[in-house]
Amino acid sequence: MSTIVSIQIGQPTDYLHEGHLDGNQRTWTTAFFKRPIAGPVWVSRTNIAGDRQADAVNHGGPDKAVLAYSADHYPFWRGHLNLPEMPPGGFGENLTIAGLDETSVCIGDTWRAGPVVFQASQPRQPCWKMSRRWHVADLAKQVIQNGKSGWYLRVLTEGELAADTPLELMERPHPAWTVSQASAIFYRRKDHPAAAAELAALPELSTAWREALQSVRW
Repeated sequence: MSTIVSIQIGQPTDYLHEGHLDGNQRTWTTAFFKRPIAGPVWVSRTNIAGDRQADAVNHGGPDKAVLAYSADHYPFWRGHLNLPEMPPGGFGENLTIAGLDETSVCIGDTWRAGPVVFQASQPRQPCWKMSRRWHVADLAKQVIQNGKSGWYLRVLTEGELAADTPLELMERPHPAWTVSQASAIFYRRKDHPAAAAELAALPELSTAWREALQSVRW
C-alpha cells in the first residue's frame, strides 16, 4: 500500500551563499527548505496551507499545486551523497510517499488520500536550488539522469490531509505514460517527435509541459 509518510511546507526565506568566486557573501531566496507538519492541514487547489514558492513563475499554481517525492529514494540518496541525515522533504517536496515512484505513477493518475483527490500533471524538473541546498554541484543533473525526480499533483478535491494517510488509485487513463517515460521523452523530445507529440496531446499534462513540447521545431 502507498502511504503519505510525511507532509512538508515552507516559506520563501533568505539564506547565506558563500559559493561565489569573488569571495563575497550573498544571499539567495528559496522555499526549498521545508519543515514537516503532522497535520491535519488544508490542501487547496493551488497549494498546501502554509506553503509558498519563492519563484511563482516556475513553481506553484493549479498544475503544480503539490510536489510529491518517493520516500523509497531516500536510502539511495543518503548513501550516494554521504548524507545519512537527509530527512524527508530533502528534495523540497510537500508529500513524501512510500510505495510509489516515477515508474509506478502515470500522467493523469487520480489518487485519493482521505478526502483529498490528486491528479498527476507532470514530472518535476529539477533546478539549481537542490544543488545549492545540498552543496552538490551536479545534483540536478544526476536527478535528470537517474529519473528520481518526483512529480507534481493537481488538487481536484480540496480537503484536510494528515501524515500516514494511505493513497488509493482511482483512475489511470494513460498507463503507458509513467512519470519516468514522460521525463525521458521530454528531455529527448527533438529525437522522438512522434512520442513527444503523443505526450503533448495528453489532456491531463500540465500547460507548461504541453507548451514546451509544442514549441519544438522538428
